[in-house]
Amino acid sequence: MKISIITSVYNNKDYISDALESVLNQSYPNIEYIVIDGASTDGTTKIIKSYGDKITKFISEPDGGIYDGLNKGIHLATGDVIGFLHSDDFYLHDHVIGMVVEYFQEHDCDGVYGDLMYVDKEQTNKIVRYWKSGKFKGVNLKKGWMPPHPTFFIKREVYDKFGVFDTDFKISADYDFMLKILSSENFTACYLPNVLYVMRIGGASNKSIKNLWKKSKEDLRALKQNGVGSLVALFMKNVSKIPQFFRRRRK
Repeated sequence: MKISIITSVYNNKDYISDALESVLNQSYPNIEYIVIDGASTDGTTKIIKSYGDKITKFISEPDGGIYDGLNKGIHLATGDVIGFLHSDDFYLHDHVIGMVVEYFQEHDCDGVYGDLMYVDKEQTNKIVRYWKSGKFKGVNLKKGWMPPHPTFFIKREVYDKFGVFDTDFKISADYDFMLKILSSENFTACYLPNVLYVMRIGGASNKSIKNLWKKSKEDLRALKQNGVGSLVALFMKNVSKIPQFFRRRRK
């Protein structure tokens, strides 16, 4: 099974190496790594180029933001399964992709997802939030339930069927896409009960009150657009995050 991993980046020279190394150090051998840079000006492209042909495909050109970059990567991907690693983040360990592949091989799934840890931006051993996903139940979508998108590995044929990210959403295109596929009777999702992904705090969606408000409006539009719910679901979605700040990863 060939796995395509896509990173969309713009001006992130401080952390891009962590993301690149996290993919390149994976023990699973059949990985296609695609990096889409939005014409960075801070030295990010120099760092990426230093990895040479270890990166399968690299494009650096102006784009319309992270989702436009991810869409470019999806169109370039040739793997059986597609996953994403954002440029601030990294996988928990070097065997994550191997675990995901094994789960696909043992279960009849269109997508596999797991748990996510938020960590301090500089002290990455300091856990800030722990997002334990739990098993998928369609009815829970109306209650605001949603797995963390960065942990989602999805068969490429799903994108052929459902399309890519709607770039009219500037912050919530991933939420919109997950609502679209998870509310479909023709999509099967499987939960791998392990932490797969580590995210540094301070992403685009929560770096300011303005962005939080913008994200809430986009989330509401996504809920209505996909016929899943409205204000109640949005409220439950936000409230469900509170326990993540008090939960600690099980040893």
